[in-house]
Amino acid sequence: MNRLIILAIAAIISLPAAAGNDKDNSSRHERNYIVEGNKLYRQERYADAEVAYRKALQENAMNEVAMFNLAASLLRQGSASGESEKEATTILSNLAKNAENISIAENSFYNLGNIAFNSKDYAKSIDLYKNALRRNPDNDKARENLRLAQKKLEEQQNQDQNQDQNKDQQQNKDQQQDKDQNKDQNKDQDQNKDQNKDQNQNKDQQQPDKQDQKPQQPQQQQGGISPENAEKILKAMENEENATRQRVEAERKKNGAPSRRTVVNPW
Repeated sequence: MNRLIILAIAAIISLPAAAGNDKDNSSRHERNYIVEGNKLYRQERYADAEVAYRKALQENAMNEVAMFNLAASLLRQGSASGESEKEATTILSNLAKNAENISIAENSFYNLGNIAFNSKDYAKSIDLYKNALRRNPDNDKARENLRLAQKKLEEQQNQDQNQDQNKDQQQNKDQQQDKDQNKDQNKDQDQNKDQNKDQNQNKDQQQPDKQDQKPQQPQQQQGGISPENAEKILKAMENEENATRQRVEAERKKNGAPSRRTVVNPW
């Protein structure tokens, strides 16, 4: 992973000269391991440099130079999510807070700022670069990275704001689409209701009212006499006519008048 400039300035800080006693003998071992580690570091043999710095810390666990250089070699090897970077961050955080050597504290803040910057935590990196500059206002690289971090933070905030605006616009668009869809559905339902109403009205017009439907009575002949009654009346008139003729004929015979031929149905 490409990084910003990660300095190991403390790696070239000289330790106090040895004085020749047992303690100085121990310091000589520390110094030799640090010098060896620095040489390997410059050759970009970071894993071998790490081994040398750990040997120096075995001689003196409080050696700030060895601690810082170990953190630098771990950063050169590690990834953003690797164990090496986690260990380096822990070491640098302790040195930034507690180092007696101001230069080591300064560069610890500076490298922590680089780690935060590479993680896109620009607000945190800005604070760390400022802490480095408080300990050394002449640290031009810290100042340069500070300006870059401020620019990146502004871009990030603008991007987040645009994303929020786009999100709001999309939500408004979705809500409007839902309203339009509901409106169309209601319109279709109203149209269906109107169609059903029209169909029912047409059906009612086609079907006559039951109350208006009356059974048709058989038509009667003119004068209100049915054919059967008319035939009975005609028969009765015929019988009465025959009876009248028989009486007339009997009277004529009685008086000696010649009889007439019976005429049936003279009409």
